[in-house]
Amino acid sequence: MKTQIITKLSQISDNYDAIFCDVWGVIHDGYKQYRPAVLALQEFRKRGKPVVLISNAPRPSKLIPLQLNRLEIEPSTYDEIVTSGDACINIINNMGRKAYKLGPEKDLGLYDALDVDFVNIDEAQFIVCSGPRDDLNDKVEDYRDELREMAKTGIPFVCANPDRVVQMGDRLIPCAGALADIYEEYGGEVIMPGKPNAPIYELTEQKAEAILSRKLERSRILCIGDGIQTDIQGAQNQGLDCLFVAGGIHAEELWGIDGLDEAKTEAFLAQNKLYAKYAIAELE
Repeated sequence: MKTQIITKLSQISDNYDAIFCDVWGVIHDGYKQYRPAVLALQEFRKRGKPVVLISNAPRPSKLIPLQLNRLEIEPSTYDEIVTSGDACINIINNMGRKAYKLGPEKDLGLYDALDVDFVNIDEAQFIVCSGPRDDLNDKVEDYRDELREMAKTGIPFVCANPDRVVQMGDRLIPCAGALADIYEEYGGEVIMPGKPNAPIYELTEQKAEAILSRKLERSRILCIGDGIQTDIQGAQNQGLDCLFVAGGIHAEELWGIDGLDEAKTEAFLAQNKLYAKYAIAELE
């Protein structure tokens, strides 16, 4: 199937009643908002159609507007937010009382929301990981020996942020998904409630339907994202149409002389056994 390259969301917006939109790399880069993307989502909402932001952030969704406000992303850009943290809380609170924590201090919002006791690894029933302890400076390989020893315990590794990397300004910052890959490499069990897996999409669909006060036709939902392992794979897993924002973390692989290259984009997705109905350089 062919991926259609578009330049504006408005070219396809009539085909959809709701948008599930990724956050990092699509509407901001951690330092600044992407104004054309923000305006495109606001325009979609003006037509009475909901935008639900669907993020692999490990923190509860109630904390995300504070960050968006700092970046001057207006509340009129979205109707609701659903995070991997939300999906994790639902699952973790039914897994037992004793957990080992692996993550930075900035994710205390997640850990404080859990009904668990944090203990040493040799006492834990499972691991909760929201990312490297110092994601701005640590490298994923710094954790290989630690993760190999953890995997020997045989306890599940709950990955609160399935993203492998996130774009922050001009840097790519490692996320919990990259640590989960190493844990799984050593035979450990990994649980990922966020994208690309079903729990976060189920929550997002419930939010959209509550806004509309009706059942959504799944053919009328558009997912937007830039991560192939999370956004594109997740939409494909759920049987939902997807707009691949190709100018983000995969830009170098997909760019031609005149911008986003259709042949390179299709080949890149096919190589990863993925399909996106549409692709765009940057959301606008």
